[in-house]
Amino acid sequence: VQLQASGGGLVQTGGSLRLSCAASEGTSSINGMAWFRQAPGLEREFVAATRWSGPTYYSDSVKGRFTISRDRAKSTVYLQMDSLKPEDTAVYYCAGGRPIISSMRMREGYMYWGQGTQVTVSS
Repeated sequence: VQLQASGGGLVQTGGSLRLSCAASEGTSSINGMAWFRQAPGLEREFVAATRWSGPTYYSDSVKGRFTISRDRAKSTVYLQMDSLKPEDTAVYYCAGGRPIISSMRMREGYMYWGQGTQVTVSS
């Protein structure tokens, strides 16, 4: 499975960005996808996750501002990011796999990772 993330960039505080992550080659191996992010000097942290069908999950830091959505026909997951803050600045990674419910928010729940896309929010 290959994951291709896109959509990062530079935006001012309060602005919006939309990230996309397209899965290809063996997508039947995936029933859930997620976004994680990693700021300089910090560990990679969970942002949002979803299965092709079922509930969505968000970290407390982005709940109410970010929305994860999916298009199963395109094997693509999106992350709509609104009301961006400087602390949202990070490299955003998409991940895919077959996580159990209890591991939807955990890096260990995902086998496949995209290359990362930089999101920078200026103050």
